[in-house]
Amino acid sequence: MPHEYSALQRNARISPRKARLSAALIRGKRVEEALTILGFELRRGSALLRKVLESAVANAANLGGVDPMDLVVTDARVNNGFVIKRFRPQARGRAHRRYKRCSHIHVTVAKP
Repeated sequence: MPHEYSALQRNARISPRKARLSAALIRGKRVEEALTILGFELRRGSALLRKVLESAVANAANLGGVDPMDLVVTDARVNNGFVIKRFRPQARGRAHRRYKRCSHIHVTVAKP
């Protein structure tokens, strides 16, 4: 059983639907390739995911003494965080609810 090292960012201010697009790009890839993909991807979720991936790689290097370039992204997932609810004025004196969604970003790396 290989050791797994993970990192987690809670309550990132991006909707999970948008961040999942970037997470799908790196799932199952080598760390070196995943960092390159996220570096060139223009989505805002890619920048957040890259920081979490770098944190997971640093955890592996510090805690396990593993060479970071030998690692593979075994799991990259984005779950729902809390939802900020706000109101916007609408026509004829009404108010409509706006949902500002947050995410929990999980990245796990392991040696193949």
